[in-house]
Amino acid sequence: MTLLVDVLNEKSLSDVDLVLFALPGVGDVGKNAIGLLNEANQATPAVRFIHPGLAPLARLDEDGLLSPPHIIAHRVETANGTVILTITGRGQPSDSSQQHDFTTELLKHLSDQGMTELVVLAGLMSPPEVKEAFVVATSTTHRVNLEEKGIDVRRDQPSGGAIGMSALMASLAPLFGLNSVCAMATTVGASGDVHASLRLLEFISNGWNLDLQLPENTTSTLMAKLNELAPSANTDHVRELMEEPDAFYI
Repeated sequence: MTLLVDVLNEKSLSDVDLVLFALPGVGDVGKNAIGLLNEANQATPAVRFIHPGLAPLARLDEDGLLSPPHIIAHRVETANGTVILTITGRGQPSDSSQQHDFTTELLKHLSDQGMTELVVLAGLMSPPEVKEAFVVATSTTHRVNLEEKGIDVRRDQPSGGAIGMSALMASLAPLFGLNSVCAMATTVGASGDVHASLRLLEFISNGWNLDLQLPENTTSTLMAKLNELAPSANTDHVRELMEEPDAFYI
């Protein structure tokens, strides 16, 4: 057991209806979507997940305290009473075995806490004129249920596959008793594609009947803030981990 769980609020992991997960990736669409969601819905910090595979860089937090490398979960309660746990962070392990270890221990923890549904948020590189949002399922039964709700479920994308911890979270979740999908919004791939992030949030809110409070401010000030939070992409790690020539990091 290498995962450390730093609980910030004892009650924050109770009665969670849906888990949203995202890390930096194509256009940082998923990560920025969670940041926008947390800010617009006054999310409360719930727990920090600390794993030795993360880069050993401690940072000052908003209170001026030195914080260990981690990914963090926040609790969001929507207007219709749905409880969402959002999980994101600045990065992930660069080693594939550490990514697998972090993922499996995190999924086990979420399962042990009684959580049953996971949506991984990501961006998909596409031409500028393509502006879509859809999901990719990880089990036949769950896919049928989603399609019956009218949710756009694709069977041919991403054609080259996906790599990274987000891809592992989505694909391994059924082994831990969680229904899971990867929700994607198309993007040209520019860092901080706020419009794609908003499109993804609206798609999830409608598809899952979440009644999310969506941010309205998409000015340059907001974009600059998100770009400042987003880390620089490390393409060397991507090349090392890619097993298929057209797979992409989510």
